[in-house]
Amino acid sequence: MLGAAALLAASPLLGAPDPQPTTRPDEPIIDIHQHTNYSGRSDEQLLRHQKAMGVSYTLLLPAGTPVIRPSTLNGKANGLQASCGGFDTCIAIAKAHPDAYGFYANEVPDLPDAAKTITAQLKQGAIGIGEQKFHVNCDSPYIDGVAEVAKEFKVPVLMHFQQNTYNLNILDFHKTLEKFPTVNFIGHAQTFWGYIDRGYKNTLDLYPKGGVTPGGLTDRLLSDYPNMWADISAGSGLNALTRDHKHAREFLDRHQDKVMYGSDCNDRVGHGPVCQGWLTIRAIRELSNSKTIERKILYENAKRLFKLKNI
Repeated sequence: MLGAAALLAASPLLGAPDPQPTTRPDEPIIDIHQHTNYSGRSDEQLLRHQKAMGVSYTLLLPAGTPVIRPSTLNGKANGLQASCGGFDTCIAIAKAHPDAYGFYANEVPDLPDAAKTITAQLKQGAIGIGEQKFHVNCDSPYIDGVAEVAKEFKVPVLMHFQQNTYNLNILDFHKTLEKFPTVNFIGHAQTFWGYIDRGYKNTLDLYPKGGVTPGGLTDRLLSDYPNMWADISAGSGLNALTRDHKHAREFLDRHQDKVMYGSDCNDRVGHGPVCQGWLTIRAIRELSNSKTIERKILYENAKRLFKLKNI
């Protein structure tokens, strides 16, 4: 993850950090991407962090079963490579704070019982699947198995695309989108956001800088496939916004009905230059061409996709 302070320094638009809360009660924010035990952060710190950012409702993404196999990089990717908690930790917080937290289902996709495990978690109230962050091809039979469950339960799947590491061969992901037209997929992470630029050639550069040429793979997937959505979380999402402000405004305008706010932030404070989730909220507010677009990205799109009726 690129340091939030570095991203702030590279973005004169955002100016000096403001210590005030980032939202008001009449302007709720849905965070579609957060984790328990993220880099050792306690539950209490997580709750304070989300409140300090001004988030009204948070969706927690669990890690899959810890196993030693190629799909987890022989254990390196257990805990989503960030010591994140499993399903039990997510559902516990959601049950304790039902008005402020929900949760996804998740499992290592090539485990024999992956579909069965995900199904059981969805039956316990999960409203999405993810994040899928494993060393398998993004158009593999394993992702097909996850998509079949998502199709049955009518829930979205959040995918972490990272070159040579997670959900490999993003250039072939259109095949999965075409195979499962009724399943909504949410793109996330370095390679997904690197491809915002049509000129993206050095795919080993996970945080590219400089101007963005419109029409990259990310742009095309969002434009061409009704079931492709975008999660603007993490340093990769923030970098995509702050590297070229003019392009970011145009991109958010084009895809205002598909981009959703997520933090994916392991900070413990919830504001200021070290909190990338907080900086992303600021960037969305300052780079949206209208209040309508801002509210869609921070709230309305997620509410619609995840069918959050009373949030």
